[in-house]
Amino acid sequence: MSQHTEIGATAEPRTFGPLTRQMFVRYSGASGDLNPMHYDDTAATAAGFPSVFSQGMHQAALLATFATDWLGAGNLRRFSVRFREQVWPGDVLTCSATVTSVTPVDHARLVTIDLVCVRQTGGTALAGSAEFLLGDIDDAPVAGT
Repeated sequence: MSQHTEIGATAEPRTFGPLTRQMFVRYSGASGDLNPMHYDDTAATAAGFPSVFSQGMHQAALLATFATDWLGAGNLRRFSVRFREQVWPGDVLTCSATVTSVTPVDHARLVTIDLVCVRQTGGTALAGSAEFLLGDIDDAPVAGT
């Protein structure tokens, strides 16, 4: 079994940001999430927020990118997140992952990882988990292994 898919193994953390209002606008257009809280300061402040803020799914997309860059998008079988804190313009997010279980499945292994995305303040923006089905070491290489 590959060193990076043993229980307790960790991915090299990855940083995204500082996040900008332009990123929020672009994500709004790409995702179809046109809630003005994410791109219109007037609407956001009228609703009691200090400014616009990132879409939770934007952060989830960054965390998914981090995870699939590590273990391969084609190997992903499940991905879930829990939103914890809002993310604001200027925030820097650091994503990390730890392997929590490895289960043999036929000629492969189901690798479960815990994921976390932390703001520069130390607060957790979101946390989650994912499962990847990775080929056996004796099999042909699978992306990300």
